[in-house]
Amino acid sequence: MSGSVIITGAGPAGLALAGELRLAGIEVTVLERLSGRTAESRGIGLTLRTVETFAQRGLLRRLGDVTTSEQGHFGGVPLDLGVLDGAYRSAKTVPQSVTETVLEQWARELGADIRRGHEFRSYREEDASVAVRVGTPQGERTLRADYLVGADGGRSSVRKAGGFDFPGTAATTELLLADVRGVEVTPRMTGELLSAGMVMSAPLPGGVHRVIVGERGAPPRRRSGPPAFQEVADTWKRLTGDDISHAEPVWVSAFTDAARQAAEYRRGRVLLTGDAAHIHLPAGGQGMNTGIQDSVNLGWKLAAVLHGTAPKSLLDTYHCERHAVGKELLANTAAQSQLILGGAQAQPLRDVLAELVRYEEVTRHLAAKVSGLSIRYDVGPGPNPLLGVRMPHLGLTVRGRRTSSTALLHTGRGVLLDLADNPHLRRRAAPWRERIDIVTATHDTEVTVPPALHATTAVLIRPDGYVAWAGPGSHHDLPAALSRWFGPARRAFPSPRPSQANQ
Repeated sequence: MSGSVIITGAGPAGLALAGELRLAGIEVTVLERLSGRTAESRGIGLTLRTVETFAQRGLLRRLGDVTTSEQGHFGGVPLDLGVLDGAYRSAKTVPQSVTETVLEQWARELGADIRRGHEFRSYREEDASVAVRVGTPQGERTLRADYLVGADGGRSSVRKAGGFDFPGTAATTELLLADVRGVEVTPRMTGELLSAGMVMSAPLPGGVHRVIVGERGAPPRRRSGPPAFQEVADTWKRLTGDDISHAEPVWVSAFTDAARQAAEYRRGRVLLTGDAAHIHLPAGGQGMNTGIQDSVNLGWKLAAVLHGTAPKSLLDTYHCERHAVGKELLANTAAQSQLILGGAQAQPLRDVLAELVRYEEVTRHLAAKVSGLSIRYDVGPGPNPLLGVRMPHLGLTVRGRRTSSTALLHTGRGVLLDLADNPHLRRRAAPWRERIDIVTATHDTEVTVPPALHATTAVLIRPDGYVAWAGPGSHHDLPAALSRWFGPARRAFPSPRPSQANQ
């Protein structure tokens, strides 16, 4: 019997989690305070790791025509992302509104119950469920589910209601943002440092330009709503001398350099994902992308626990793995904040970094960091270079049909990939056949094999795309790895009680 999950927030993290859970057959109710889908662009790109994540669920084509790019930056210092290996490139022209539309359509097609105009009020954790008080168009009511996930942004009501500690640093400065139409703006893709502050601009689809401006010494203001566009235009003119006041504002907002991270991503039956778990200066659009990846990490683990095939301790790996990623995210965006907002005193540091990125090894390191490719989870010791990293895109032939390691993950199940037609390996994995796909394949001779796979004969891939075991070269044997990530070979945990999400 499957369980149920209530998710608060229909942003990218919440919708990605809803889709992941529905792939695994878990009942999902998404509560969204807003009555309609927002048209705000917010994040305007997908990092390389998120593009890979969309590809492994077959969602890339739904984004339509996108502009890929090999250009990035670290704190305004240009980076050549082309040094990174892989079959994909980051997408630079995908507004967050498009990302949310794609994820919502996918989640709804899979059967997610998305309720707009429903506002989270409070929750009470009970022995075997979570009771959630919700404001609806028909008045307040209580919903129950096995788990509650807060995906409701940086000001998360779930996080506050649960008393999750949210340590970090308070805002020291404020930046203004506007998407404008009807004016030509010189592109400043990696930002431009001026004597009085910083400006950044980038073209968006539909003749829209995004402008960001930060005036040095401008303290953060307590706002009850977005700034007036005239405030953005006036600041832009003071810093650049250009007048954009005649433009049509599509969206106006403000943000700060506050940086905080939840001390716990899970407390009992309540979990946090996305901005509810971490906030920071939005340098390079990493926040939304990290949030989506949080949810992809969480979804299959939560589903396995609810299906009764894995113990609740599997959920502890969500905090361990993703809290470390979030900590690194705050560190690299804090460094970029100093480079972008540090003024003249930071210029020597920018000059030194600009010299260092001439070395490919330095560029590769920083490019991997901002693209999400530097992640390696602790799946156990061993010399195989694939252990703990995301499975590279690998062209395959299965029963005479061409496919890929990426396509094998479309269903959201784990995959044991046998590249040596090893019947002994398949027999050892057979007790887990209901939980993973066991696939015998050969390398596609028309596609280059990544170097890390030259001597690898078998790979166990988790549903989130990361390698849990590889042979040869893992100090754990295959059954131990299967038990760790997919539960013991025979059911040893009681089935969860029937779903209560719609009561």
